[in-house]
Parts: sequence; C-alpha cells; structure tokens
Amino acid sequence: MKKVATVALTAVMATALLAGCGSTGSTDGKAAGDSGSKDKAQAKVKLSLWHNYTGDDLRAKNMRAIMDQFKKDHPNVDLDIQGIPPDGYRARLKTVAAANEMPDLFVMWPGVMTKEFVGGDLLQPINTLLDSKPDWKNGFLPNSFDDFTIDGKTYSAPMALSPTSILYYNKSIFDKYGVKPPKTWDDMMSLVDTFKKNNITPIALGNKAAWLAQSSILSSLADRVTGSEWFLNAANQKAAKFTDPEFVQALTYLQQLSKAGAFQEGFNSIDNTQMEQMFAQGKAAMMIDGGWALTNLAAGASKEALDNMGVTVLPSVPGGKGDPNSLSGVVGTGLGMSKKTSGPAKDAAYELIYALSGPAAQKSTLESNQLVSYKVELDKTKVSSLFAQVYEMLGKVKRTPVYDGVLSSAAADVVNNGLQELLMGGKPEDIAKKIQESQAKSMGVK
Repeated sequence: MKKVATVALTAVMATALLAGCGSTGSTDGKAAGDSGSKDKAQAKVKLSLWHNYTGDDLRAKNMRAIMDQFKKDHPNVDLDIQGIPPDGYRARLKTVAAANEMPDLFVMWPGVMTKEFVGGDLLQPINTLLDSKPDWKNGFLPNSFDDFTIDGKTYSAPMALSPTSILYYNKSIFDKYGVKPPKTWDDMMSLVDTFKKNNITPIALGNKAAWLAQSSILSSLADRVTGSEWFLNAANQKAAKFTDPEFVQALTYLQQLSKAGAFQEGFNSIDNTQMEQMFAQGKAAMMIDGGWALTNLAAGASKEALDNMGVTVLPSVPGGKGDPNSLSGVVGTGLGMSKKTSGPAKDAAYELIYALSGPAAQKSTLESNQLVSYKVELDKTKVSSLFAQVYEMLGKVKRTPVYDGVLSSAAADVVNNGLQELLMGGKPEDIAKKIQESQAKSMGVK
C-alpha cells in the first residue's frame, strides 16, 4: 500500500461548558492574522484553551507535549489550559455554549457541532490562517475540511482521522477454535454461539457513556441494512423516517447480539477504556471500536498482545442495501475559535492552532498511533503492528456516515440512550419512534 493515506472520513458529535471561562482576547490591536511584529510578539497576551487529551494514551501525551512546548516558545502568552476527561467534555462544552461563554480555543467536532456553534454565532472562521500557509492547507487529504466548512467559511483544521467501527479480534482465540473473522451476519452469530459455549465473552462492550454502541456499532451496522442514502434522507426528514422497517431491522440485528449473549454482563456500566483493556487482556474474542483505540492499546498493551490482534470490517447482512466493504467514520476533531477572540489573542490563537494541527504535529500524531487526515509518510517502525494493519485497511474501504455526526445533538442523545435501552430488552419499534420524533422536531417537521 502507498505510504500516504488515501482515505478521508467525515463526521461529528456535539457542544460547550462552564461560565466564567469566556474569551480573554483583547479587542484592540491590529487586524487578526497580522502576526509577527516585534511589539506584538513581546506583548503579554491571555489565551484560554479547552481540550480532552487527559488520558495516558500516546496521542494525549503527544498533544499535551505540543502545548507545553508552545508555552515555552511563547513566554508572552499566558495560556490557561483546561483539560477535561473525554466522557464529560462534550456535555461541559454544551453548557458554556448555551451561556455564550466559550474559551478562546477548544477542541470541537466537525459536522453537527460545527453547524450548531456557527448557528449560535459562537465561532469565527480560520480561512485567513489557512490561506496564509498554502502548503499546509494543501497537505490535507481530499474533503478533510468539508464538515468544518459552512457557506464557504472554514472553522477548523482536523487534527485526526477517526474510523469508528473497526472489528478487532484475538487471533489466538480464533485459531484455538478454528474460526475465521465473520463475513456474513450468520458467521457473526455462529461465532457468538461458539465462544459462548466455551465460556469466552464473544464481544467486549463498554457502553457506559452511551455513545459507543451508536458510533462504533449501529452507525456501520445500520448502514449495512439501509445504505447511506436512506440514512441521510431520514436525517433530513425527506423520503425516509426512522420508523421505516429497514431501520427497525437494523435495531433488531443489534438487539439480536445482546439477546444471544454476545456482550459481557454489565456492558452498560464500563467505559470504552475498560472495554479496550478487557480485550487486550484476552478476556474477549472481539471488540468493535474506533481508530482511537489504537493509541490507547499502543500505550497499554504489550507488543505480544498487539501482534496477536487482527482487524476487519463488520459483516454483511442479508439483503442489505449498504456496501459491506466500508467503515463508518469521521474526520477528527479540530480547534474551534471563539467569536469573541480578537487582536493579539487572535494572533496567538492562530499560532497555537498551527502548532497543534500543522505538518509537524500531524507527523507526531501519526507516530503516536493516531490516524490523521493529512499527507504524512508512515514509518512503520514507529507504530504498532496493529496500527499498520488499520492504516493499510483504510486504503481499501469506503467511508460511511456516523450517526451522531449527522443527526442533531438532541436526536443523537436519544439514539445513545435508546441503544442502552435496546440492549437491555427495549422494543426496537419504540426506540425507532423516539428517534424519529426527536429528529423531526429538530428539523422543524411536524
């Protein structure tokens, strides 16, 4: 496979937090983007940054190291950094967005979050920065800016690439029972039966935060059933509804896994990090997770354990309308800038955006076992064998939407909570109805 990744994914998730952390940007000074003058470089500037890189995974450590280096290189910038754990980050960001008290810079998602923040007049575009560095701008993979761009204005540059529905499997367990990764839904159910009979958890699941079953399983599984066009139509409430039989069938397939005992007991009470640890320790034969697991596993699993992991896509379903050779996924998060940030603070913000998403940062991010939407040559000696497998697979599959990257924030929450209910025995038809009502309301459809 070529050393440069050839796939860009598109995507999502939602919103803002805490009063009292509004922009500290000065409103005087020269126009933004006119950075570099000596007097500006020496002026004391206050800048606030919120991020969710709080873990011990390699990517989080890499991003924090870049922030630390920025502080050393810019002694004139008084950088107030708030690190918020991922599971609570979007909820806190939502809170500040509602109060119009955004920090100067904050990690945000493309798609719905960007649209909602722009609609709330909370963001300002970064076209000036991108246009001032054409080599950097042109180094991104095709379509990388699409879901950060509204009406020709681009509001962020992606710092990662996130396929969300990779099927990870334990090669030793599969070899022990003479089975292969599933190609069809019947294969999958047969594997569940085989592993259950031998007292092995078929699929590790950590759905405490509720988004994982939606992002990593349903987004791809439902696409297998309905196809992407149906989903986009349903999201836009045009010629399709979430109460349609094909979507109910997708929910039924997911519930079928739960009823067959595919997941361990208490799957709604552990998070995705605990799920990844469970899989890495050989306590489950499979795990359905995103590309973010790669940097977590590289930091916490042994080389032997990593070499024993294989990856593939979810299996096809009978009569499915979607392309089975696909992964749901999104272009990763980027830094959004508050509408209120101006003057010298805006110039400093531009420099920090470039520090965290420029070519050097993209390279170090890739080498931290995190996929990127940027043209970087991969040195396989610096990443795990598992990462190299996923990197190669991405060049061979199609990208499909992630549900919470397209649905409104309110509807995405209904999906997340509904899937927890579904996996505990809730009726697919009832959950489909709740999702339909929520998305219709968000779209102003009666």
